[in-house]
Amino acid sequence: MKKISTFIIGIIAVVGISEAQNFNKVWVFGDSCGIDFNNLANPQTFSSGMDGRGSSSSICDSAGNLLFYAATIGKLNNDWDTRIFNNQHQIIAGCDSITGRSWYNEVVIIPKPNDANKYYIFSVGLDKPNNQGCFYTLIDMSLNNGNGAVLQQNIKINNATSGDCLTAVQHGNGRDWWVINKYSSKTAPNQFNRFFVYLVTPDTVMPPVIYDFNDAQDGDFQRIVWNSDCSKFIVFNQIGYMAEFTFDRCAGLISLTKPIFQEQTVNWNRKFWEGAYSPNDSLFYVSTSGLYKTDTLYLWQFNLFSPNILASCDTLDVLLYPIGTGAVRLAPDGKIYCTRAYDNPFVFSYPYPDSMRNYINENLSVINNPNALGAACNYTPFSFYLGGKRTYYGLPNNPNYGLGRLLGSACDTLQWTNLTPNPSPHGEGKLYATYISASEMLFVNASGLNGKNVTITVYDGRGSLKFEVRGLKSNAGYFTLDINCAAGSPSGAGGARWANGLYVVLLETEAERLSKKFVKE
Repeated sequence: MKKISTFIIGIIAVVGISEAQNFNKVWVFGDSCGIDFNNLANPQTFSSGMDGRGSSSSICDSAGNLLFYAATIGKLNNDWDTRIFNNQHQIIAGCDSITGRSWYNEVVIIPKPNDANKYYIFSVGLDKPNNQGCFYTLIDMSLNNGNGAVLQQNIKINNATSGDCLTAVQHGNGRDWWVINKYSSKTAPNQFNRFFVYLVTPDTVMPPVIYDFNDAQDGDFQRIVWNSDCSKFIVFNQIGYMAEFTFDRCAGLISLTKPIFQEQTVNWNRKFWEGAYSPNDSLFYVSTSGLYKTDTLYLWQFNLFSPNILASCDTLDVLLYPIGTGAVRLAPDGKIYCTRAYDNPFVFSYPYPDSMRNYINENLSVINNPNALGAACNYTPFSFYLGGKRTYYGLPNNPNYGLGRLLGSACDTLQWTNLTPNPSPHGEGKLYATYISASEMLFVNASGLNGKNVTITVYDGRGSLKFEVRGLKSNAGYFTLDINCAAGSPSGAGGARWANGLYVVLLETEAERLSKKFVKE
């Protein structure tokens, strides 16, 4: 009987991993580009609702049907936000102003552990004024007739300036997740090479564990690229640094394994942009960028098993402007796809004017056999037609959803179960108040509420009422509200822009009373 039970559990685990692999079957990126990989032999293109030059992330259900996607998109006033779209390509209610800054790997989506309906969208603000740090937004896709709605928005979990390399990997227990990002120093050169590692459990997002390796500068532009089983990743930047690290999926521990290239102090000819491991982890592909429009751009292949990785470099492509750099991603069909933006030398090329269409921005390049060395990898430039849609510098920043449990490991202690909505009580209520100076917006979020009827009031430091609204409702213990501090309040005293200073937010239900301070400056 024990052997039969073990066999059944093994079959269930395999089915669970197979279904999780479907979560990455649809990509959304660029100027309304979409690729459906459910037919691996013949991926199909479609039109999406986004138009962004870089950051995006998408997720499907267990059958490979698109659920929703997130993308950083520019506004008319040259500001930027990340917006979340459902599978009808409509912005999900309340998800039109998620923190973002028009970079390339600043947003990632993960399922909320032990809950089939809820998802975290993690994002970083990078260099957006007064909006630096790491944030999460929580949505429930069962709400609004299956079109989704926000439960919590822009919860700040770290104030540190972030690099453009936000990523996530499943915990070895097959349930929890690790979210990882890097530090960015904007004041002076440094040697931190600092990582922030957050643990996401069914109950909480834990404060980060910090790792410093002190062998590279921390700039805005950095990359973290995972191998096939997420036991290793390569980090690189635009001043020539590249190194491979080992990651312990049970403990969240990062270790430096293999230095590859040290940073350059002169002749910066290794401005690494994006990269991907081959499926068998033996080769690494990387694209480069330049300082000037006259610089030559490359697509390189490195043999990670070579005793001299530098000498193993094989140049697959050499490109000049107006062809710009682009992303490099391993796709569900086992091929590696590469974008190339069109950098018009006379016209600012984001967003593209409708007439700006050519073979550069309407096609992806493809490495058809990425496990093979040199020309045998069958690199075919501009060979995948996007159906009239256009690409820029980025491809989706999707994690490996198909890892599952790390069988036989120290953390393989959870019994396998289907993901089901968490039936536990709401627990202790928590209130969050995040003020964004650049937009003068206050984001009020709460979780674990035991009451359903919500009243929100805001008082200034002298005890004067600034804002009051009654008759609001919580949803399954969650509540969110955006308050425009530049437009005054709908009730209470006054209607003018709020003065700088200390404020107190009160949230009251029939079961609890919570308070939170914030400073407007």
